[in-house]
Amino acid sequence: MSPKQHRGEVTSDLLLDAALRVFVESGEQGLTVTAVVRTSGVSLGSLYHHFGSLDGLIGALSHRWLDRLLGELTKALRNAGTARAGIAGAVEAYLAFAQEHRGPALLLHSPLADRKGMARGREFRDAQEARVSEVALWIRQGVDSGELAPLPLPLIESLVLGPVVAVARRSLSGIDDVDLDEAARLLPEQIWRSVRA
Repeated sequence: MSPKQHRGEVTSDLLLDAALRVFVESGEQGLTVTAVVRTSGVSLGSLYHHFGSLDGLIGALSHRWLDRLLGELTKALRNAGTARAGIAGAVEAYLAFAQEHRGPALLLHSPLADRKGMARGREFRDAQEARVSEVALWIRQGVDSGELAPLPLPLIESLVLGPVVAVARRSLSGIDDVDLDEAARLLPEQIWRSVRA
């Protein structure tokens, strides 16, 4: 990597880290170009050069952390010997991510991310194609082996991840009635009952 490329990467990382910090500390309303530039120490021109706009920066930040989350999920699925173990691993990985990376999890489960996801869902999904394909492959293998019910792929994905996302969202919203460790123990069996063959 050339020194110029390295400087560009460092600048991008500074901006991404600052955007996350501003979002966590000030919420969506506080996430402005001015706040990100001030927090990062990077020039306004650099932000526009690297990301085009605040929207581009937020999109890159969301992609960065969504990629990490999907990486954890696919690793858990890959390491499981059975579909049932895969569900348990995916639940544990997702909830552990929400606990260990609270700031990024807040962003990924925020109304801001929901709006962007609804507006640019296909683009986000395409950007994560390799990870999404691994999840789809795991589902297909489970259906083909007779472990998972022969339901359409999106339905199985929703039945597996929907409850986990809801529990993570509830916990991240500040409602103290959800224990994520307990959820990690109880959810896999309930999810398994909904998707087993």
